[in-house]
Amino acid sequence: MFRSTVSADWLQDHLNDPQVAIADCRFDLMQPQLGAQQYQEGHIPGAYYLDLNQDLSSPAGTHGGRHPLPDPDLLANKLETMGIHSEPPAGPTLVVAYDDSRLAFAARLWWLLQYLGHDRVAVLDGGFSGWKASGYEVSSDLPLIKTGNFIPAIQSNLVLTIDQINIRKESPAVALVDSREGYRYRGEREPIDPVAGHIPGAVNYPWQEVTDAEGYLRSPNEHRQRWQSLSNSDEIIVYCGSGVTACVNLLSLNVANLPGKLYAGSWSDWCSYL
Repeated sequence: MFRSTVSADWLQDHLNDPQVAIADCRFDLMQPQLGAQQYQEGHIPGAYYLDLNQDLSSPAGTHGGRHPLPDPDLLANKLETMGIHSEPPAGPTLVVAYDDSRLAFAARLWWLLQYLGHDRVAVLDGGFSGWKASGYEVSSDLPLIKTGNFIPAIQSNLVLTIDQINIRKESPAVALVDSREGYRYRGEREPIDPVAGHIPGAVNYPWQEVTDAEGYLRSPNEHRQRWQSLSNSDEIIVYCGSGVTACVNLLSLNVANLPGKLYAGSWSDWCSYL
């Protein structure tokens, strides 16, 4: 697997590399159009915009959570318009994802690409703010539609359903990780979903701990220490509210060289059955 992150300096040096594609994943859950507007106003040169609701999720239903996984073929088609190739000789393309929300949305694409069998993916450390702080160019030009060749190879072992969670949640060998803020985990306040609380047996590792306040990943040693108490688990399953910010914790596990799986429906799926 390619390293999980790249720096702004590295990306600047590879802006014109035909083997690199850049994805702007900025989004705001409370203002769903904001990310696209920000992209139009200015983005990393050559970056394409991927919308959490339109591109990185399927429409929500009664169950399955607020952000069900996207249809693999539809996402593959979108990736192809970015010139992304999954196979030689033109590929595999390295995809660099960024946002401005401490990796909350970039990590979703990072995980989704691995779910589709594409390991050549990294997040931009520090995000768009870090890019601008480095003094690099920002563009409002829209990149041309390209023609890639992306063939999904679904890694079904990376994702679990509610039925699989019900089977595993009582096992002492399985670690179930809730990635939401502590107040949501404890059920003190629930700003999004209709029911407060957490899945029985889950432990709380808030996703914001993965980066510092500026959105830079903490050191590999800090990630290893963070997960040390769970490192002997047979299985580490991560969830959040809807399968988005949990991917930031999956990125942290990756940096710590520990495997993790996603309960994609997360709390919004779980509480829909209560």
